[in-house]
Amino acid sequence: MSRPGFLRSAWPWRSVGYLLSGAVAGMVALVGIVTLAVVGGALTAVLVGLPLLVMLALSGVVVARVERRRLRLVDADHVPDPHRAPAAAGLGAWLRTRLREQATWRELGYTLLFAGLLWPVDALAVTVALLFPVSMAAAPLLMATVGDGREAKVLKQWTVTTWPTAFGVAVLGLLLLAVGLYVLGVVAGARAGLTRLLIASRDGELDARVVELSRSRVRLVDAFEAERRRIERDLHDGAQQRLVALTMALGLARLDAPSGPLADQLAKAHDEAGKALAELRELIQGIHPKVLADYGLSAAVADAADRSVVPVDVDLSVPGRLDQAVEAAAYFVVCEALANVAKHSGAGRAEVRGGHARGRLLLEVRDDGRGGADASAGSGLTGLADRVSVLDGRLSLSSPPGGPTLLRVEFPCEVTEPAEARGTNRATAERDRSG
Repeated sequence: MSRPGFLRSAWPWRSVGYLLSGAVAGMVALVGIVTLAVVGGALTAVLVGLPLLVMLALSGVVVARVERRRLRLVDADHVPDPHRAPAAAGLGAWLRTRLREQATWRELGYTLLFAGLLWPVDALAVTVALLFPVSMAAAPLLMATVGDGREAKVLKQWTVTTWPTAFGVAVLGLLLLAVGLYVLGVVAGARAGLTRLLIASRDGELDARVVELSRSRVRLVDAFEAERRRIERDLHDGAQQRLVALTMALGLARLDAPSGPLADQLAKAHDEAGKALAELRELIQGIHPKVLADYGLSAAVADAADRSVVPVDVDLSVPGRLDQAVEAAAYFVVCEALANVAKHSGAGRAEVRGGHARGRLLLEVRDDGRGGADASAGSGLTGLADRVSVLDGRLSLSSPPGGPTLLRVEFPCEVTEPAEARGTNRATAERDRSG
């Protein structure tokens, strides 16, 4: 409104449309509320009025939805719906959800305020700031048509009998109209601000932001896992194959070389190439193990247990394949936990157990070591907790001094591929390898 071109823009007329539509909607809301209250109250004794009273309680939901749409006339920001989706399908679940929400009763309060007080304010503002100046600006037209060129009534109060006076009143009406459009802009802005405050929950906006942040976080996790798999694939199919070829070439050259300094140098080079190949394979295994991609979490955990320095008993039952991000996070949690057992616990034996049930994956890593693990001490457990929380999981640690230590992890997830399909894919992978 502070810009010079405000009167030439669409905003004054959008403000007029907002206030006029508010007056009409308010009158309709008033008639509907009074009708539901009177009829529902009168028929309550025979129980027929109870549904009408429920409709009265839920009338705010309908009015608030209309108000959120009307706000687009004067408010460029989207007003989020504060209501939650019902937990189940059907009218009963919808009614229970709506009647238990604070937003429903807040919207009912706004509806009562709107029907009893706000729409008359809208109508009064449009009448004083728009209709009165327009009526004054139309004085010459009224004098020429209705008054037969002799007189014209201005605002039903003053009679104009001369043309100079009529044109003077018209100029004054145009000036008041310009001022009135600014007044309507102020009133519409104030009304929109009050409406947003009452029906657009700040908790709803915060929830929308949290949902978007959660979705973006999941997208980042998926992108990170895809990049890990791409790096593993490039190393496995590229650098590892070249190192294998180099190792074979050095071995052949070592066999063909005569005894002497050259043969010794080739032997050293062959040994170094073998060590580099072994390190590269360990690196590939750490980035994204192929057994996890091909056979799933249970096989990957069993493989990690076989490679552990500390003997590990595994009792893990997963009836198929899970989401790739969940499988990767669960696998690396187990690997990190077993690495911590080997480095810090002094345990003689460890155990990994768990399974999938009721939409959740549960993993437990237990050892008989000295205990005393502290996640707040800046250890790798903090990183594990962060990785688990990204997928809406939970990590808990019990490690009293003297042991035992129990690491428990839960992930909400569903089985994406049944065990039968997993077996078929495993057979296909074996055929591809043998081919």
